[in-house]
Amino acid sequence: MRRGLKGLLWGLLGLFAVLCFWVFERDFPASGVDRQYSNEASAFLSLANGTRLHFRDQGNPAGPTIVLLHGSNSSLHTWGPWVNALGDGYRMVSLDLPGHGLTGRTPDDDYSTAAFISAVGALVEHLNLDTFVLAGNSMGGGVSWRYALTHPEQVSALVLVDASGPRQWRRADLDASQDRSDTPLAFRLLQSPWFQSIAGYIDPYYLVVQGLKASHFEPSIVDDDLVNRYYNLSMREGTRAATIKRFSTMADAVKADASYDLGQVRQPSLILWGEHDTLIPVSYAYQFEQALPDAEVVVYADVGHIPMEEKPQVSARDVHTFLCARGIGPCALELGSAAW
Repeated sequence: MRRGLKGLLWGLLGLFAVLCFWVFERDFPASGVDRQYSNEASAFLSLANGTRLHFRDQGNPAGPTIVLLHGSNSSLHTWGPWVNALGDGYRMVSLDLPGHGLTGRTPDDDYSTAAFISAVGALVEHLNLDTFVLAGNSMGGGVSWRYALTHPEQVSALVLVDASGPRQWRRADLDASQDRSDTPLAFRLLQSPWFQSIAGYIDPYYLVVQGLKASHFEPSIVDDDLVNRYYNLSMREGTRAATIKRFSTMADAVKADASYDLGQVRQPSLILWGEHDTLIPVSYAYQFEQALPDAEVVVYADVGHIPMEEKPQVSARDVHTFLCARGIGPCALELGSAAW
């Protein structure tokens, strides 16, 4: 009996060792990832807290400026199709928010909304932007409308793409429907303390694949290039630790959102949404429409959480049409190709 128990113990230890070997992965060196995902447009700005902010200033320097903010666990690369489509007529400024892309982990480990707003403000000051259109997807959309409230004189218009709303909306949604089985698994796991304790060591490849498939309605969009980009950037040295830190402090921000009043957003706002968004439901588009004084809504059939990747040409054209109608964009513009 004792010999059998000893054999079972060694077997379990062996299985545990195999599992650890299978799921464990070290961070990828930042230098290698940076070489792979930077280009001739990439530039870096040193912030006051020591952060090295990655940004790109592209398109027509004489045109109206659009500042682009990506979503959670994404990067400025998600806006590539819009940069290509709108760049002939607009100055397109994109950045990797702290904890993301080639900006990566920050010295102070602050990934709060306030830190994101501060980073955007520092880049705006660095580029001497007086006024600009502010566009954001998901988390970046949430940063966008908060930035418009705190810096109203700078923002001429808002473009909210499947944007996060006040956290009170999210809590009400979760209370009303506890079934979130179709959302990205990583987002659900990262809200659990037990997973946060191990997430810095495990290989997230399959979580990345599942998350991208959950975020896109059209399966063919999730090809090897897309998966590899999201995966490699998530494995950049320090990024997993930054992601864990960001998710572990999200709950602290719920009360802070009570101070925001969307009714004070006076800028014209275009709200773009994928009908099949499994992360932030399309009902939020209509909540934004009701809350914002001057808003238009466009909902895309057969599109998920990231319309600028799934329907780049159509969504870019809708942005241009909206800005032209509001006297902000150059109406005589033939859109470029939105291909990657």
